[in-house]
Amino acid sequence: MLNYKRYIKNPIIKLENRQWPSKEIIKAPQWCSVDLRDGNQALIEPMVVEEKIEFFNLLIKLGFKEIEVGFPSASQIEFEFIRQLVERSLIPEDVTIQVLTQCRSHLIERTFEALEGVKKAIVHIYNSTSTLQREVVFAMSKEEIKQIAINSTKHVKELAKEFEGEITLEYSPESFTGTELDYALEVCTAVQDVWCPTVDNKIIFNLPATVEMNTPNVYADQIEWMDRNFKDRDKIILSIHPHNDRGTGVAIAELALLAGADRVEGTLFGNGERTGNVDILTMAYNMFSQGINPELNVDDINEIIEVYERVCKLPVHERHPYAGKLVFTAFSGSHQDAINKGVKAMNDRKSKYWSVPYLPIDPSDIGRKYEPIVRINSQSGKGGVAFIMENYYGYKLPKGMHKEFAKIIQLLSEKQGEVSPEQIMNEFKTHYLEKKEPLHFRKAKIEDLTECEDINNTHIMVMYTDHGVEKSFEAIGNGPLDAVQKGLEEELGVEIKILDFTEHALSTGSGAQAAAYIHMLDVETGRVTYGVGLSSNITRASIRAIFSSINRLGIEKK
Repeated sequence: MLNYKRYIKNPIIKLENRQWPSKEIIKAPQWCSVDLRDGNQALIEPMVVEEKIEFFNLLIKLGFKEIEVGFPSASQIEFEFIRQLVERSLIPEDVTIQVLTQCRSHLIERTFEALEGVKKAIVHIYNSTSTLQREVVFAMSKEEIKQIAINSTKHVKELAKEFEGEITLEYSPESFTGTELDYALEVCTAVQDVWCPTVDNKIIFNLPATVEMNTPNVYADQIEWMDRNFKDRDKIILSIHPHNDRGTGVAIAELALLAGADRVEGTLFGNGERTGNVDILTMAYNMFSQGINPELNVDDINEIIEVYERVCKLPVHERHPYAGKLVFTAFSGSHQDAINKGVKAMNDRKSKYWSVPYLPIDPSDIGRKYEPIVRINSQSGKGGVAFIMENYYGYKLPKGMHKEFAKIIQLLSEKQGEVSPEQIMNEFKTHYLEKKEPLHFRKAKIEDLTECEDINNTHIMVMYTDHGVEKSFEAIGNGPLDAVQKGLEEELGVEIKILDFTEHALSTGSGAQAAAYIHMLDVETGRVTYGVGLSSNITRASIRAIFSSINRLGIEKK
């Protein structure tokens, strides 16, 4: 049994008159990718320099204007990567690189060495301020921890004066979620007083959920409290860096934006320490699905996945939001039916807005193929099979035929599992289009006996084979279908009834094929079934559909 009594609830804050619950996200934040630092350090096999350059170029292509490129004082490969970016002129004019360093003098100096020649950079310094780390890791008082931040800010400011490029300071009270709010504010204000930011040269205060410790609303309260209590708020960029320990990284980030955050640090697909960072792509697509411009070029998810999986050596999970292979599929029969009807209704209305059950966005908008939207297995229903037939192959099966054909596919899926669209089409051919035994229609000759339409005026001669033996019959009816029905009844000695007939063109143009569907009743046995015929001539397609029905009913000459 889980010993839940070993754990205590993390404290919440009392925030009077909170404003964030009534707000909405109406625009994208400043995005900062930390894939090349936070994400890279969490890889089983960290990227080498050329892989990091390829990933950097991907981030540029996606439209990131701020990219944390590394921790140059941590290792030579981190240092060398930044030097390569500079020496090979790989940093666009409108992109600011960000570098991370602990609040230690020699590490800060090494960081500035790596930045030599960079035109614009964010120097991100941090030290842990949480109650737990003050007590068990550093054994320092609040004043001592605050002084570390002050001294490091002074050092960065001195080095920035001699630096030829433009330096923006970012400070993180690391483990912010475990830090008393008044103390986090005290440390940030001390840093602010040293740096002296202006409206035109703001300071970035990054308030990370280094460890996600509570429900998303608590983090939102923390962010709103800080947002309210910062002095000279117009000189501050309020940044967040959420992790995903409780599985709600995207939720806490979105609520933090409601609470006043201006900027989000995260990674593609949420890679990062432990359960990862906030997934920037999921946040961006969430905004997109609400009609908000995410201000990132994320319309080709397949390219992003390909680069990410190759250089990070990590797979994107099949159920990952938006990116997973299975997220735009439907196995459930009711889901498939709803998707089918939703797409049809949207097309019929000629709506300019996407509105389809179970699909928050059109997969094609982010580079996913629309075809694999429905997957068929033993749990699928008639709607999914009909969707495949119409959207893959152009066959608009009559509604009454959906259940009949779905049963055929279900039997196959129970034997083998998932059934591909190609297999579905093969079964359709086998059971309907190519159902040519024992009776195989060959050709027909049709003539009108009179111009009057109210009497039996159509004469037909049908040639067919019965178990391979050539035969023929003649009949008269009030149209080709009626004449063929009467002729078959007399020829076979049976009574049949055509319950329904539908037809449509499979494609446009003079050479288009027509598909005909006949719903037929064997009066003697009470059995009913559908038959399908295909031809460039609609009458011939209809006759083939009648023969298909006869064969499916197992009717033979008596």
